[in-house]
Amino acid sequence: MSTKLSLSIALTTYNGEQYIREQLDSIVRQTRLPDELVISDDASVDSTFDIIKDFERSAPFPVKLQINQKRLGSTLNFESAIRACSGDIIFLCDQDDVWYPDKIARIEECFVNNPKAGAVFTDADIVDQNLQSYGPKLWKKGRFSSREQELVNESDAFTVLLKHSVVTGATMAFHSKYRDFLVPIPGIWVHDAWIAFLISASSNLIAIPTPLIAYRQHSSNQIGLAGGKHLDKTCAEYHGLRVHCYELMRERMIKFIDRFPDAMYKIYCLDRKLNFLRARTALPDRRLYRVPGALLELATLHYYRYTKAGVGSFFNDLLRGG
Repeated sequence: MSTKLSLSIALTTYNGEQYIREQLDSIVRQTRLPDELVISDDASVDSTFDIIKDFERSAPFPVKLQINQKRLGSTLNFESAIRACSGDIIFLCDQDDVWYPDKIARIEECFVNNPKAGAVFTDADIVDQNLQSYGPKLWKKGRFSSREQELVNESDAFTVLLKHSVVTGATMAFHSKYRDFLVPIPGIWVHDAWIAFLISASSNLIAIPTPLIAYRQHSSNQIGLAGGKHLDKTCAEYHGLRVHCYELMRERMIKFIDRFPDAMYKIYCLDRKLNFLRARTALPDRRLYRVPGALLELATLHYYRYTKAGVGSFFNDLLRGG
């Protein structure tokens, strides 16, 4: 490998005593060790701190531990860890997963062989609290299609991410040179979706189809695969927040417009998604009255272009609480 990169891991913790030791052990077993491990703890009240301090005494790489005086939540805690990293490449790390031994080496190799890559992410095995595999792999679960994988690796991740988020932070690493326009991360965004979208607008993403982590799902996941259609919310409640999210994204892109190739075209594409979300936000509370407006968005293919579920999202809008 001709190019030597310095590698940081940004690991966040919160009351992670049950699983953190397994994650730390999996990092030590990497065939390519990190150059530093930055841990940002979100005011844990269990034995997480003691486990980390015990690990730090024998770790074969520097460990930097910072403790939040009050809870920040997952997104802002990751931001704190990201800010503290000094490496060329920053790996995002959850407290409850297990990394396979070649994860760091495989991802570093991608960055070395693809100097224009801004971020790399991988598939994952979905496992239960006992690390037993169940169900489909992460990409299949998230409906990350073969065609979308091709688009990402053909340098068009931006189009895919306009439709739906396909990047899970626990599988991702990104180049630290993009950090200045990634942070601060708005608290209403999930950190990985924000990071992946902005980097896709300014650089290339690489998708590795090999699962390189065991992505653990359990009752205490802060994010995980939990989600839903939120049909109890009105269209205004559900989509209004998403409008605000993408307005913040647009503001960040405008602020750093010189960093985004084809910036005006990408902002134009983002504006089209925003207009679609605003149209969904404005659908009437009475379900029957929503049909004409929703049908218009369906006929113009916006549901297919900007949602993961396509026609399923159309019917969800018709069924939302009114």
